[in-house]
Amino acid sequence: MLVMRRRAGESILLGETIEIQVLEICGTRVKFGIVAPDSVVIQRKEIKITRDENITAARSVRQQDISSILAKVTPRPAVDATVKGLTMSLDSQSDIFKARRENGEPEPGHDVRNVTIKDARP
Repeated sequence: MLVMRRRAGESILLGETIEIQVLEICGTRVKFGIVAPDSVVIQRKEIKITRDENITAARSVRQQDISSILAKVTPRPAVDATVKGLTMSLDSQSDIFKARRENGEPEPGHDVRNVTIKDARP
């Protein structure tokens, strides 16, 4: 590894076409400017490492495992419930909690969705 010291405003040339200029030094942070042809890929090392790790991890998962997981997270159909004479099609957690509070009932300890209130009393 070649180690060079540069001050803000100074540059390093890599070959004939790539220039790396030190734009700013602030504490332990250094801001670089890079001039290179469009054909040269420039990216942060940690981004490349993360991308390579993600590709490796994705290759190790079987298609049937992905299908199994997707089957578990598909949306469930709306559920009907009766709360003190009111028929409810569950749509929104906050609406069911409001209806239960108005009827003096405690909030449920589970997640509910899709609330539409219809009067089912005679």
